[in-house]
Parts: sequence; C-alpha cells; structure tokens
Amino acid sequence: MKVRFEPSGRVVEVARGTTAFDAAQIADLPVGSSCGAEGSCGRCGLRVVSGSLPPASERELRVARDNRVDADLRLSCMVEVVADVCLTADYW
Repeated sequence: MKVRFEPSGRVVEVARGTTAFDAAQIADLPVGSSCGAEGSCGRCGLRVVSGSLPPASERELRVARDNRVDADLRLSCMVEVVADVCLTADYW
C-alpha cells in the first residue's frame, strides 16, 4: 500500500495492516503521541486527504471522544492502512 503525506509529498510503501502511525514514522514525519502509540492519549490524529481508511473501531471512537479529538481525525496508532491513502496533520 502507498501512503502519501501532505504537504511534504513523502510517499512510503507499507504492508497491508501497518498502522498509519508506523507509516508516518517510516516517512520520518513526527506524529503527536504521549502514550507511546498505545491507543490512549488521542494525540496522533491524522486527517485523510484522499483514499480511505477502515471504519473506526469502537475503541478508537471511545478514545477520540474521551480526548475530544476532532471528528474528522483518525487516531493513527489505532487504524491500519488497507489501501492507498493520503494523510495530513495540522502541524506539518
């Protein structure tokens, strides 16, 4: 799967099932995280620019709600890449 990150334009190829967080790490892009990508802090939110990610799990929805994460962000440590996708973060 190809993951493109904007606005950097970096593209990485990852195996199906790689988390979006790990893909960003491979692309050498910082992603917020105070929990070490353990799925509890809600700081790793990324926005889908194009393509798609699987539907959010109940756990992702709960963590996002509990941490007041914007509804259009996906928690990158909790979502796996299953198709080509383009992602961005407000702080890149």
